[in-house]
Amino acid sequence: MLNYEISGKGKEPLVLLHGFMENNTIWSDMEKYLADNFSLIKIDLPGHGKSGMYGEIHTMELMAGEVQKVTTHLNLPQFHLLGHSMGGYTSLAFAGQFADSLKSLTLFFSSFLPDDEEKKEQRRKSFRIIKEAYPNYVKAGIPNLFNANEKDILEGKIELAKEIALSTDTDGVLAAVKGMTERTGKESVMQNFEGKILVIAGKHDNAVKTDLMLKQLPDRTNIKSYLLDCGHNGQWEKPEICAAIVNTELLHNLPKHLIF
Repeated sequence: MLNYEISGKGKEPLVLLHGFMENNTIWSDMEKYLADNFSLIKIDLPGHGKSGMYGEIHTMELMAGEVQKVTTHLNLPQFHLLGHSMGGYTSLAFAGQFADSLKSLTLFFSSFLPDDEEKKEQRRKSFRIIKEAYPNYVKAGIPNLFNANEKDILEGKIELAKEIALSTDTDGVLAAVKGMTERTGKESVMQNFEGKILVIAGKHDNAVKTDLMLKQLPDRTNIKSYLLDCGHNGQWEKPEICAAIVNTELLHNLPKHLIF
């Protein structure tokens, strides 16, 4: 079974899925703002953190199936699901397979749109670099995931992201990138999912085509989106604001000093 950790003293279960080259520790900055309202189930996805390998390719559907085994083991009949980046892709795959289990779905700096051919080719080219020069891949790529206008302020978080990435097994990284290369669009999930859908995106996100995604959001009353002044990593760049959005949209519990 996938590795997971539980924290928080709230009654509402919120399952948190990290992104590519991350693990369940990425939520620590947001956790203190969510812990009063939620029981937080922080899962390490296959080949990441303390979770093992499940094959040479970890598709988003495979990852979703393994997440479902954890939630079944924990006897969670219904819960909120939030996924960052690759965790968002996994969350969409989960909603496509196990929609009845979900109270809400949050895309956290992620996208329901498929990769274009340029992005797929970029992923394919990364296979060799990850195998042969993974530290260089991490050091070159991670800073680009943060808001370039605030890199001096975020230096500590950038270094932390590098440390987490470098601690990730390269086999797990390769299996994930291969799985993302096979990823399909999930427009149908966005059209058909009946629970709350929350989209939190960044103006300076270099990993997601945010403008295109927001323009193509279905016009449905159950979908709410927020665009923040940050890059790809809201959990480190804007943790209090991100948590406040989650609290108010999922539980209608907005701190008085934060107004949107």
